Amino acid sequence: MQPLQRQDLMPLERYHTERVSFRQAVIAHKARRSVALGVHATLYFEDRMTIQYQIQEMLRVERIFAAEAIQEELDAYNPLVPDGENWKATFMLEYPDIEERRVALAQLVGVEHRVWARVGDAEPVFAFADEDLERSRDNKTSAVHFLRFQLSPAMAAAARAGATLAMGIDHPAYRHAQDPLAESVRAALVCDLA
Repeated sequence: MQPLQRQDLMPLERYHTERVSFRQAVIAHKARRSVALGVHATLYFEDRMTIQYQIQEMLRVERIFAAEAIQEELDAYNPLVPDGENWKATFMLEYPDIEERRVALAQLVGVEHRVWARVGDAEPVFAFADEDLERSRDNKTSAVHFLRFQLSPAMAAAARAGATLAMGIDHPAYRHAQDPLAESVRAALVCDLA
């Protein structure tokens, strides 16, 4: 999957006109690209469309018109676009109650390194977490992490050939899995593989 370039983005005037319909398309697209792992953890898998939406929204909110500033946004977000050999996801720990969230994030230190994906009968692949900057401390993890699941060529080929996919978390304070993933999610994620 190719990174986004400036010409892939809508100018702000056009985006203003098409924003509602584009947003609806992105919401429908994202629904096929999310994996709930228990009640409090969700993987939102990114691709060119989801990242384009994020960039378009940043440009709109910040009223960014300058070419250099647009390029800065592209440079910041393009690392979240899968490159054909991996899946990239925003991993969110979702606790609506503030006190419950505070306690949970203290118990879940290191959880971002215990999220896995499995293709067929292969061994699980644990995600590389927060490669841009560390988001956890010794006494608590962050509620948001960015993950990369790096697949071997054999795993990518098996996924494209129809192997089941499973994902989960193996942390002492939080163990959940989806095994197998729904076919609609599997089909969407296979599209990320070259």
